[in-house]
Parts: sequence; structure tokens; C-alpha cells
Amino acid sequence: MDVGLLTLGDWLVDPVAGIRPSQTQRHRQIIEQAVVAERSGFRSIHLGEHHFSDYILTSPPVVLGAIAERTTTLRLSTGVALAANLDPVRVAEDYATVDVISGGRLEPCFGRGNIFADVYTFFGQDANDAAPRFAENVKLIDQLWRADAPISWQGEFRAPLTDVTIRPTPEQRPTPPIWIGGGFSPDSVSLAVEIGAGLMLPTVFGTWEMFVPAVEAYKTQWEAAGRDPATRRIGCCSHMWVSRDGAHARSTWEPRYMYYLDAVNEWIATAQRRAGQEVGTLPLGDFETMSSTVGICGSVDEVVDRMSHAAELLDLDTQLLMLDMGGAPDGELFEAIELVGAEVIPRVAAL
Repeated sequence: MDVGLLTLGDWLVDPVAGIRPSQTQRHRQIIEQAVVAERSGFRSIHLGEHHFSDYILTSPPVVLGAIAERTTTLRLSTGVALAANLDPVRVAEDYATVDVISGGRLEPCFGRGNIFADVYTFFGQDANDAAPRFAENVKLIDQLWRADAPISWQGEFRAPLTDVTIRPTPEQRPTPPIWIGGGFSPDSVSLAVEIGAGLMLPTVFGTWEMFVPAVEAYKTQWEAAGRDPATRRIGCCSHMWVSRDGAHARSTWEPRYMYYLDAVNEWIATAQRRAGQEVGTLPLGDFETMSSTVGICGSVDEVVDRMSHAAELLDLDTQLLMLDMGGAPDGELFEAIELVGAEVIPRVAAL
């Protein structure tokens, strides 16, 4: 099983130290943790995309380009790129550029981002069109990347194309590997199968058991489409913290994790109010509940046990770990990443 590092770029005061980094410092931390992750044996880095909140990572391809220049083997991905909101031609061009400058290390994950409703409002789109817009855009991106000659195209949500070739074309042919972020919607599962993409489950929004039906649907549809089961890919993502001592891990992480979760619910509520929707935030439990269901926290042995359970339950080949939420400072963050690399990844690699 592969292990990747996920960050969404939340910009928060560290509730332990009472310090909030500058926006420059936060972006530099994102780049540096990718460097540490590669050195520690992680396979990939995944950058989330958000807008209009204190998730300040709004331009993943720019930051991935910076990471590409500091790394040599790390796969460069997203978690997720908002393909429903962005122009698909620009997405194809921007991420093809990342693939070219990195020597063919792009592996994007596309998603709809419906949790933050105002991204549709402020980009001038109707959230009711999210599913068909997303499918149309992702399929166009895939088609543009695969094309060996100029293409003409017409769809529902953007201007038609006539004899178009994007530049640059991706280094990886016929296309960089694509993930579809989904699991709540059957449409996302079917889209992943249709284009031959991996399925990245949004397990930071629910218990692992909630996504078993999506996994089974993906596997069934994959084989029904005549695709080789050996080529399918299933991943999930988890909030995570680890220390050599489990009690220390929990006492260190609890204030930051709970502060982060409360902040996310505030951002979601604000987005819903601005979009004119009824406010309905994520259901949160106490720390013990959250760190034993959605999150993973503890000693190396405890973390390995939990990751192994997720891998078995969801038939995973990839797990993404998000460690940097809630204002975690550089020293503690990089030490935790290095511990994952030294003692967790070797033990879960064979799963």
C-alpha cells in the first residue's frame, strides 16, 4: 500500500502556542513538508483547493510547481482540484505544465467541493449543476490530455472548441493518472469507472464504514466495464497524528484537532449562509470519538493497526495522511512526518 501526505492549507492560530504563522510562512511550510515527506518515504503529496475561507491554499498547481523543483520522486497530486468550478481547458493546461516541469510526476485528484456551497455562487455557477458540470469538465480534461491531434468539442457548460490542441501536452502518455474524489455520490463512482480513474474516498467527512457501498459499487462497475481489476485504485484520507508514546500523541493533538474541526464547521456555515442555504454543519463528537473514527492518533503500533483496518475494510492501495491541521508548528510536524516514514510506512507497505 502507498502512503501519501495531504494538506488543505488551513491558516489557524496554534491553540497550544498561541501563534499564527504568516501566509508566507504557511505556504513555505506546505512546500517544506513535501520535501520532508519525500525524504521520509511518502509516495505522494496532495494539495487541497479552497476559496473564500481561511483555507488559504487556493492555487495547487502553483505550489505543486514549487514542490516539483524541490523534489525528484514525489508524485504530485491534489485533494481535490475543483474541476466543477474551474475552466477545464485552463485546468488541463495548468496541470499539464506541472507534469512537464516535474518530469511526469502529476497524478491529480478531481472533485466537486460541494461542502463549501459559496464556491458555486462566487464563481457564478449553479450548485444544482454540480454533477453534470463536473463530469463534463473532467471528461474534457481527459480528452484534451489524450489527444494526438487537434480536437473539436461542444458541451453544455462552456464555449465550444474548434481544432484545439493544448500546450503543453503532459509528459505522461496517454494521460497522467487521474483520481476522482468521491464516495457519497453514485455519479462520482460511475465517472471514475467511465474514464478509468482511481476512486479517492473522502473519509475525513465520515466513518470508514460509510464508504463500503461506494467501494463495492466501484469494484462491480469496474469489472462490468471490462476493465482489469488489477488496474483499479482505491484510496482514502485521514486526519492523523503519531508519537512514540500514544498518550503523548493524544494530549498533543487534541487541542489542535478539535480547534481545527470547530473552525471547519464555522467556515462551512459561513459558506452556506452566503450561498443562501440552510446551515447544516458536519456532525462532530468529542476527541475520543473523532480520533477513533474519522481520525487516526496514537503510537506507531496504534496507527499501524488503524491503517491496516482501513486497508482491509475498504480494499485500499493508497492512504493519505493529513498531519498539519490546527496550526501545528514546523518542528513537531516534520518530526511526526519523519516518524511515519521511519516506522509506519515500512509496516503498511505490504498491505
